[in-house]
Amino acid sequence: MIVYLYWLIGLTITTYFSAFFVKRFKETGYAFLVGFYVIYLGASQILATRIIKFDLGFVSFFAPSAVFIYPFIAQVLDMINEVYGREKSYLAIIIAFLSQVLLVIFILLVNSLKPAPFFFYEDAWQRIFKLGIRITVASWVSFLICQYIDATIFAFLKKRYEKKVLLRSITSDAIDLTLDSIIFITLAFLGVQPIIPLIIGQIISKNIIGFIDTPFFLWYKRIVGD
Repeated sequence: MIVYLYWLIGLTITTYFSAFFVKRFKETGYAFLVGFYVIYLGASQILATRIIKFDLGFVSFFAPSAVFIYPFIAQVLDMINEVYGREKSYLAIIIAFLSQVLLVIFILLVNSLKPAPFFFYEDAWQRIFKLGIRITVASWVSFLICQYIDATIFAFLKKRYEKKVLLRSITSDAIDLTLDSIIFITLAFLGVQPIIPLIIGQIISKNIIGFIDTPFFLWYKRIVGD
């Protein structure tokens, strides 16, 4: 249960300070949100290399451990879109994507260096981060497609149903998280892991977490105001 406590504390801190900076310092608030967006995306790339058992008590699924982080990405994009609009959301997507290109370059740079003779974890390091490169490339594709769709759907629903905050948040995130699970798992783990259980597990777990973090978006909206 401690993982859920970490999750709750992390999301509470992120939501509160995001809303605080956006409300008090609107221009710099955008940079603050983009910073969180990039951090979440980078963390999800690394955490996706570890497959975990997602236990709900009455049923269990297998999924990359990034399922605990990735729904935050969708939420932060919604936060940006809600206050700054679709075009700034697209810009945030581009910035985050470029940061992941740099992440891969840095990993390749480090992997090209000769390890110290007393570093006994080289084989494990290479196995993890060679897979990490494939995961990152898979994430690039799924990220660009799904986040663009998320931002577009959110903006469309906001324009058409301005007062229905819950509708645009849940709908855009559910489509994003489901489509991302299918694309990402297929590209990242085909031929390496059993992808059907992973796809099912990731769709269910991501959407559960995405649904649970919806009240935090509503809290953000309430603090920021119109």
